[in-house]
Amino acid sequence: MLYIVRRIAYAIPILIGVNLITFALFFMVNSPDDMARVHLGNKYVTEQEIDNWKEERGYNEPPFYNSQSIGIERYTHTLFFEKSLSLFAFEFGISDGGRNIGSDIKQRMFPSLAIAIPILLIGLLADITVAMLMVFFRGSYVDTVGVISCVVLMSISALFYIISGQFLIGKVLQLVPISGYYDSWLGLKFVILPVIVGILSGIGSGARWYRTLFLEEINKDYVRTARAKGLSEIAVLYKHVLKNALIPILTGIVVLIPTLFMGSLLLESFFSIPGLGSYTIDAIHQQDFAIVRSMVFLGSVLYILGLVLTDIVYTVVDPRIRLS
Repeated sequence: MLYIVRRIAYAIPILIGVNLITFALFFMVNSPDDMARVHLGNKYVTEQEIDNWKEERGYNEPPFYNSQSIGIERYTHTLFFEKSLSLFAFEFGISDGGRNIGSDIKQRMFPSLAIAIPILLIGLLADITVAMLMVFFRGSYVDTVGVISCVVLMSISALFYIISGQFLIGKVLQLVPISGYYDSWLGLKFVILPVIVGILSGIGSGARWYRTLFLEEINKDYVRTARAKGLSEIAVLYKHVLKNALIPILTGIVVLIPTLFMGSLLLESFFSIPGLGSYTIDAIHQQDFAIVRSMVFLGSVLYILGLVLTDIVYTVVDPRIRLS
C-alpha cells in the first residue's frame, strides 16, 4: 500500500507541471489577444472586437492576480484559476464555439472506445502470437521472412493501410461501409474496418519489438533449466519466457492507454467516427483553443494514470519491485 501511495504522490507534481506548461503555452506564449485575432480571422480587427470576443469567452481576466478584486477573489477571478485549475476538477467549461466540452467528451468517448479497445486487445494478441512464432522458428526461413515482413509493414504509412482498406474491403468487396458510425449494436459493421486497419498498421512494429524481448529471455538460465527438465519448446515460451517478459510488455501498453479514450486521430477522421480523436482534429481546424487545451490536459491525466496503474501491476507480476 505504501508503494502505491508513493507512486501516486510522484504523479501529482508531474500533472501540476504539465498543467503549468499548458497554461503558459495557451495564455502567455499565445495570448488571449492572439487567440481573438486568429479566431475572428479578419484582416483588420478592432480592439473593441477583440475585447468583446475575450469577454464572451471569459478570457478578459488577468493571468494570476486580479488587483481589481478583493479578498480571495484576487486569485479566483483569474485565467489560471478559471481556465487551468478548474481542469483538475474535470470542469472543462464551454468551448470557444459555445459547446459544453464535458458533455461532448462523455458523448464521444464511447465511439473512441469502440475501436480502441478491440485494436488494443486483438492487436496485442496478434503481435505476441507472431513474435512467438518467429522466436519458435528462430534462425530459420520463417524467422527471416517474418522479420523482413515486419520491417516492410513498419515502413508503410498508416494512410496507405486506411486508403487501401477502404478501397479493397469497402469499395471493391463491399463487405463493410467505408465510413460512418451508428451508436448501437447495429453500428458494429462500421467499426470492423477501422479495427482491421488499426491492427494491420501496428503489427509490424509490435511483433518485431516483442520478438526482441523474447529473444533476450530465451537464453537465460531459467530457460535452460526448464528445457533440462524436459519441457517442450512451446511450454518454455508460453509458461516461462512470456511470463518473465510481462514487465516490458506492460510498459509498452501504457503508451496505448490514452488512445483508449482519446481515440486515433487518423482512423476517426478518415472513417468519420465521432470520437475524441476527430473531436480534437475538428477543434484544431476550427481554432477552438478551449477544446484543444482540455484534450491536452485529459491526455496527460490518462497517460499519468496509465503509469500509476502499470506500477501497481508491476507489484503483482514481480513482488520484489515493492522493495525498490
